[in-house]
Amino acid sequence: MTSTSDRIPLAQVRDLLNVGEPLPFRVLDSHERLLLNVGQVLLDEDQLDGLYERGAWAERPLVEATRLARAEAAARAAKVVPQLSLFDRWDRLLLHFDRLPRAIVRKEENGTAVSGVFSELQGLIDRDPDVALFQCIRQEERRFALYPFRHSVRVAVLVVLTARQLGWEPSRCTSLGCAGLTMNFSMLDLQATMAEQDTPPTKKQLEQIRAHPEATVAMLRAAGIEDETWLKAVLEHHEHQGGGGYPRGHGDVCPEARVLRAADVYMAKISARAKRPSMTPQIATRQLFQQSAGDELGMGMIRTVGVHPPGSLVRLHSGEVAVVIRRAAVGPHPLVATLSDKNGRPTGETHRRDSAQPDFAIDGPLETTPAFQRILPERVYGLMSA
Repeated sequence: MTSTSDRIPLAQVRDLLNVGEPLPFRVLDSHERLLLNVGQVLLDEDQLDGLYERGAWAERPLVEATRLARAEAAARAAKVVPQLSLFDRWDRLLLHFDRLPRAIVRKEENGTAVSGVFSELQGLIDRDPDVALFQCIRQEERRFALYPFRHSVRVAVLVVLTARQLGWEPSRCTSLGCAGLTMNFSMLDLQATMAEQDTPPTKKQLEQIRAHPEATVAMLRAAGIEDETWLKAVLEHHEHQGGGGYPRGHGDVCPEARVLRAADVYMAKISARAKRPSMTPQIATRQLFQQSAGDELGMGMIRTVGVHPPGSLVRLHSGEVAVVIRRAAVGPHPLVATLSDKNGRPTGETHRRDSAQPDFAIDGPLETTPAFQRILPERVYGLMSA
């Protein structure tokens, strides 16, 4: 005969019982007769109410063992940290950076926070430079209020990769990358407004545009930034070699500012606005080439992105539409991932093609169309761990 102390009324273990699920312990009546065995399923609430009325109970050792097992399982689950993918990390960085400039203006953050964001960005670039370029070129965001933040991150990626292509030392790359992130800090709201407006800039807007390099440098100095390479790149990134730029019209522009300006212009061209569509990366690269004859810095950027950079849409000789996912190690023939069948019709199937093969050679670029506007990176790269 089981002692009363080893009996737990069923009403006291209600939290362990679920209708439609197997019982974790036996249920007995007041005479120790078995009513339901381990693994049997409670059919409905009426059955449960009937068991209460009959004075049903469960054996204390089994109840306690069940509670312990569930507590241990909950503790293990609490310790499991969801594994972020590489693309999750990109999304988190962009969200973090969206908040940073205003936090600096409100003096909730200082300049060291920019270095923290850049360090995270540099880690993502190091993890996979082609994915970094894909994130820059494949611009699907149409909320223009986010444009200035996204643009700054994309420019920072491009200048870092270009500086590495040019063989610049790491500290110089860092200064330039931070300049890319912060070059427009004093006019972010204006950038968002202008991305949405379908009229030319007003006189007041033009004045603010011309003043923003100096205003941004003042803002950065107030936030504790003392890196002169970083600050000079921001100050001169709208100056033209030989004169004619702003804010001061200097003709001798530092190399960092020249790279920054080229990346700024390139990314602006391939970004859509309310008043104009985006330019294809291939046309933007061609224009950069035409403007960079004999310019080592401009050619370094062209070598970085290539003719068909990751993220750009192309049409293959096979008739398929594809997106570039990997630059070629040697030569102009990148690796691509298909988005359509051989008749150009969108399909859910994705195949990787080597464009060096004649059947899958790139016939030319393709402008973004509604059918191929949204391309999940997981589709073309697969699941990539952070």
